[in-house]
Amino acid sequence: MGVEPVVAPVLEVRPIESRIDLEGIGALAFTSANAVRAFAARSPERALRVFAVGAATAAEAKAERFRTVLSTEGDVEALASGIATRKRQLDGAVLHPGAAEPAGDLVGALAAFAIPARAVTLYETIPAQLPPDFMQTLTRLDGVLIHSPKSARRVAEILKASPAPKLAAYCLSAQVADALAGAAIGPVRTAALPNEDALLSLIAP
Repeated sequence: MGVEPVVAPVLEVRPIESRIDLEGIGALAFTSANAVRAFAARSPERALRVFAVGAATAAEAKAERFRTVLSTEGDVEALASGIATRKRQLDGAVLHPGAAEPAGDLVGALAAFAIPARAVTLYETIPAQLPPDFMQTLTRLDGVLIHSPKSARRVAEILKASPAPKLAAYCLSAQVADALAGAAIGPVRTAALPNEDALLSLIAP
């Protein structure tokens, strides 16, 4: 795209020890690639049908050798709706492996469709240790890509010490943009759809 990327994670993933109970489970639902990796590292199960929230999550599930992977290309609500369209094909409840602080309530969204589901927490995200020159790098950037409300809140926290009024924020969803309310940052733009292609289109030359 002719854009120079700078990779600077503000959060890091830390595993949480939890028992994965697959009794009565007919499908898995993942809302992030991190969740796929966390589940795959802890369970050899690959035969259950996988529902993924988007292309990146689906790609990770395929890389981890899950046999059947379906992607809804949207947010948590879209994922629940996609699962609901295949409700008759489900042979059991839906298990949602995920984070300690999920961005949305997938179990609740599935309950609205009368689909039994339960969640299991496999990881948490914590503030990452920032490199010494992080703030100097930040002030030289034109924009920042933000993929989750929690990372948005972390960016806002970082900017309290060093405001960046010219730094544009490109947000994956309205929920992410809302988490930047009051942040010392420049223009905040939101992707038309909650996927990587729509997010990157915001910075297309």
